[in-house]
Amino acid sequence: MIIGVPKEVKDQEYRVAVVPGGVRALTDEGHRILVEAGAGEGSGIGDGEYAEAGAEIVDKEFLFKEGELVVKVKEPVEEEYHLLRPGLIIFTFLHLASDRARTSALMDRGVTAVAYETIESGTGGLPLLAPMSEVAGKLSVQVGAALLQKNRGGPGILLGGVPGVRHGRVAVLGGGTVGTNAARVALGLGAEVSILDVDLQRLGYLDDIFQGKAETLMSNGHNIEEAVLGADLLVGAVLVTGARAPVLVSEELVKRMRPGSVIVDVAVDQGGSVETIRPTTHSDPTYVTGGVIHYGVTNMPSLVPRTSTYALTNSTFPYLEAIARKGLTGAMREDPSLRPGVNVFQGRLVHPRVAEAHGLPCLDLPE
Repeated sequence: MIIGVPKEVKDQEYRVAVVPGGVRALTDEGHRILVEAGAGEGSGIGDGEYAEAGAEIVDKEFLFKEGELVVKVKEPVEEEYHLLRPGLIIFTFLHLASDRARTSALMDRGVTAVAYETIESGTGGLPLLAPMSEVAGKLSVQVGAALLQKNRGGPGILLGGVPGVRHGRVAVLGGGTVGTNAARVALGLGAEVSILDVDLQRLGYLDDIFQGKAETLMSNGHNIEEAVLGADLLVGAVLVTGARAPVLVSEELVKRMRPGSVIVDVAVDQGGSVETIRPTTHSDPTYVTGGVIHYGVTNMPSLVPRTSTYALTNSTFPYLEAIARKGLTGAMREDPSLRPGVNVFQGRLVHPRVAEAHGLPCLDLPE
């Protein structure tokens, strides 16, 4: 198979989808690997390392024209749509439920699009989303702690506090991978932490692993309101696989938060769990609404690309290798966990939650 690894074009996206070790493994199996010039520079990987591993260094146009399978980190953006063509397979994060235009572009151009974030293990886990969720969860508190500083527009609160002064308060909406790691970092900094989730069993697990140091609350309207209004930092960590994130915090509630409070909504790439959140970029990461600082960067893990690239490719490579070796249909036949990852198949929408989000018909994925 001819596999293309393009350079990411999203603002300050420094990750790359395949590392030289992966190139070596694929070329040893007889596959042809095309890497766009400069694709790995942001992660500290030079073109020479890819060439030494057996890759051909090419330009973007040639890569998309020749490649049968294009593997990326982030979703295609508008400037890349013209490169899409019938028969092409794209393997990347997609987040289609929050973006009708991107969904339409993939359908109109007849591609097959496989989303990292909707591949599900036999136990219901999300093995390709998990590593980036862990990174984003940890970063959410680091970023939030910095934004609480006076020089960043915040009220000048130290999350860990000092003797005689109350510690900062962090509310985490969602107790999954993002929320767990956000809570872990916040507790490590010495903050008072509340975690809200609808799964009582999950709350019990979190209470156990944090040894009661974090407050665990059932996620309902009353508890959300109290936690949000008491928070210096609110972390949105809600996920419904493949679907748009539910809005749990209204604009009216945001306006009642303390001035200078910070919202970091990691769910922003799925539409966000806060009504006032909107996507931002690393170049312009924040804005203020209702006196509250909002951070809505949709590719947070790119802040630490060296760590993120290797963490992501450790998880994605076995699936990439299977698709390259057996073809997508053969890989799905052998590993059913790959099937829910297919959002668009040959231009047809086949993921029910994406279809529901946009009010579009959903076709069955062929056996």
